[in-house]
Amino acid sequence: MNDHDERWPEERFRRLRQQADPDIDKVVADYLKSQPADRGPLELVKAMVDELARAKREERPPASEIFSAIDFAKDLPEWGDDKELLAEGQAVFADYGLYQAAALFCKCLPMAYVEVSSAKVLAGVSQLATHSLTRRVAETGQMLVDVMGLKATDSLQPGRPGHTTAIGLRILHSFVRALVNERYADQWDTERYGPPVNQELLLATIFDFSVVTWEALESMGVTLGARQRAAHLYTWSVFGHLMGVEACHDGPLTLDDVEPVSERLGRLYESCDEGRRLMAMLLAEMEEFMYLGWRKLPRSLVHWVFRDARYNADRVPELLDVPKPAWWCTALFTVARAAHRRGRAAGPVDRLIRLLVRKAGRHIVIALIDRHSDGHAPFRIPAELAAAWRIKQSNRAVKTREIRRAARRNVRRTLRAPGRKLRGLRT
Repeated sequence: MNDHDERWPEERFRRLRQQADPDIDKVVADYLKSQPADRGPLELVKAMVDELARAKREERPPASEIFSAIDFAKDLPEWGDDKELLAEGQAVFADYGLYQAAALFCKCLPMAYVEVSSAKVLAGVSQLATHSLTRRVAETGQMLVDVMGLKATDSLQPGRPGHTTAIGLRILHSFVRALVNERYADQWDTERYGPPVNQELLLATIFDFSVVTWEALESMGVTLGARQRAAHLYTWSVFGHLMGVEACHDGPLTLDDVEPVSERLGRLYESCDEGRRLMAMLLAEMEEFMYLGWRKLPRSLVHWVFRDARYNADRVPELLDVPKPAWWCTALFTVARAAHRRGRAAGPVDRLIRLLVRKAGRHIVIALIDRHSDGHAPFRIPAELAAAWRIKQSNRAVKTREIRRAARRNVRRTLRAPGRKLRGLRT
């Protein structure tokens, strides 16, 4: 038996799938018992999301009885206070943020949608809690910004946004388990899926935001060095520890863990109605914000980043019924693959692909700002990032972009009208 088998035997994965977060679940169960009859898990999930957003904006601990029932000011673990590694891990986001925005939408979220229990929870609970499947996407994007933020911001220290997000998510996941038990207990196959938001799923989430992101970046023309990958995984492991991920309890995940865990997680990919619906909604959200002529860029990038992916991930677009890519993207990617095989002209083609990825990433961030910058758990990015990415967040800028978007919708509606001679030029 090799070291990988000793650390990651099959039995460990089976145990993780059947394990939730018993310590926090008990606190939440006791809290729910003390609430009035009209204050069930659904109402408390909504209230928690609102309070977490306010606390992060005001850089204070959340003010709620449930937060006082746990150690919300929990320090980082002894192994998790390497400031140099944390800064290097956060720098991966600061240096390649637009690429990671594209990676989040084009690979990380689709990977979550082909894990059936994840898709069922995301589709059911997101719709119940916010009446919007895409609101949950904005919250995920905000989490990425809060955890990684800017270089050396100490965002994972107690009282800072990343720390608040981690502890808040740990409690929120417990409420989600209670909500699923309340609303869907007779439909949930615990033997097959384990409890909702189980430890195997949490481990997969940490991998989605680290390992899957590196793979997506590499397909986009950005290759991280071993030190960068190790620091990035270390930073997400610290976040995972705070969030109650069992695999990060006693120490960080390392590059040696990547292959055995990825191989196991690759066996979980399946197609389901919820996953396909989530993917369709995600693409609809992204493509609405693309300029004329660029509407099919997001779906094209999904196909591109999963092409030749390992551990069964190359099947993801098919499992999620992702529409065919734009013809011009297919042609471009074919040229890119040929250039790499022959070692000729790869540089110019790579630069063009990176330009397309940055364009997609920028429009994705703009979409989140314009759709979800006010009201329930608003999505905002730090001013320094906004300036670097040339994104304006003012009310006037948001309104101006909405006017332009409405004009694009009208043009697209006209081009799609039956009998139009320009029908073949659909954007």
